[in-house]
Amino acid sequence: MIEALVNADKIILLFIQDVIRNPIVTPFFIFVTKLGNAGAIWIALTVILLIPKKTRKIGCMSALALLGSLIINNLILKNLIARIRPYEIINGLVPLIEKPTDYSFPSGHTGSSFAAACILYRKLPKRFGIPALLLAMLIGFSRLYLGVHYPSDVLFGIISGVGISYVAEMVTAKAANSAMKFRKKL
Repeated sequence: MIEALVNADKIILLFIQDVIRNPIVTPFFIFVTKLGNAGAIWIALTVILLIPKKTRKIGCMSALALLGSLIINNLILKNLIARIRPYEIINGLVPLIEKPTDYSFPSGHTGSSFAAACILYRKLPKRFGIPALLLAMLIGFSRLYLGVHYPSDVLFGIISGVGISYVAEMVTAKAANSAMKFRKKL
């Protein structure tokens, strides 16, 4: 089964490189992936949400989701699994950006994007949540387009990001309820 997954990853990446890559859209995907570098766009949106009292709880959920994704995906799983990047293994695959120096699995860009975007999608009006989710999808796809992740890295980044978003939402809600009960006792 693992061999079939690795083979599917290879076929998909080479298809993207040979059929979908286009010099006209490449700058767009480079820009999109840079938005996800170190979770920059999601951190900026989270800070903005933390400022008004009306959205502060959502900002806390997003911050916790980003922290969870960093710890689980980037610090633990990447180093535990230590998967080599696809351009090191797949003959003929050419990355379109500077080669990342960390491991491949899971995609940190995708994990953090979906962790934050799912919070925004569930908690903000859809006119903000839908674009956040679309941006997360574009960031995930950009990692494949640019040849720096396997599809299974991105797929697991999506799964982990969604899961982490729900945990962050639950933890933040419990913390808010505990704080409210504590204030009532005072």
